[in-house]
Amino acid sequence: MGRCEVTSHRHVTRPTKTQRLIELIRAGDWPRALSLANTFRRLGPHRDTIRLARECRVHPRFYRSVGRDPEGATAAGIAALQELYPPNRSQP
Repeated sequence: MGRCEVTSHRHVTRPTKTQRLIELIRAGDWPRALSLANTFRRLGPHRDTIRLARECRVHPRFYRSVGRDPEGATAAGIAALQELYPPNRSQP
């Protein structure tokens, strides 16, 4: 994951955040995918779902104490990521 490409003798390109996210999704690494997606500014209508999923995964006891379902919120965040970035989609 996250391999750099040498485009000339002096210039190395690194994968973009979107490319890294797609790699994490394809690998099924949901904790890291949610954490990375949480840093994106433009997630459209999925923004709150993805952010809550990440928070519920990191702080499940707190969210249970306020009446939230951390597992359900995490599953909803994963579904939102899969909708935004389908695993079979080609790299940007």
